[in-house]
Amino acid sequence: MSDLSQLAPGLADPPHDAQRIFRAILDAVSHPGRIVSLPAAPAGPGRLSPAAAAYLLTLADRDTPVCLAEEFDHPAVRDFLRFHAGSPIVEDRGEAAFGVLAANTPQPLEGFNLGTDAYPDRSATLLVEVPALSDGLVQQWRGPGIDVRATVAIAGLPEDFWTEWAANHGLFPCGVDVVFTAGTELCALPRSIAVEV
Repeated sequence: MSDLSQLAPGLADPPHDAQRIFRAILDAVSHPGRIVSLPAAPAGPGRLSPAAAAYLLTLADRDTPVCLAEEFDHPAVRDFLRFHAGSPIVEDRGEAAFGVLAANTPQPLEGFNLGTDAYPDRSATLLVEVPALSDGLVQQWRGPGIDVRATVAIAGLPEDFWTEWAANHGLFPCGVDVVFTAGTELCALPRSIAVEV
């Protein structure tokens, strides 16, 4: 581990902050397409947003390996996750419980654990850092947790992301789940959600 004096701070009040953040994450996952602000999100190290940092500090632990895309694979981020969450950092996407990706990461969904028919819950969750959770291509999301349709406009994603997403959705109940993060906000896209451009 690098010099701890350079370590980015974690949650200010871990037990209480983690509870509040968990409730906010649960709200986002229960209502796909809803933009949720995370309370008490710490400033993430490097290019890791406060929302991604808060998500990982709340849900990651020593039993949830994290795979970092090149943009986030730096000592400051590795040390932050190891020290505050205890998470092992892995190179192989297939070993990861969580992936941290940039909006332009090539083939973002490829290689991650999709779960199995017997254990679909063992699939990976991907945090995709985007420039904004609005001002992008307007889409209609439909599926569980959405009243008819949700209008969503995630910014900064290439068109092929949505082609990959359609294939991922087609694997349901298997497939990865995605959480888009920007600043202190996030928006969840579970594998059960169909996206129409």
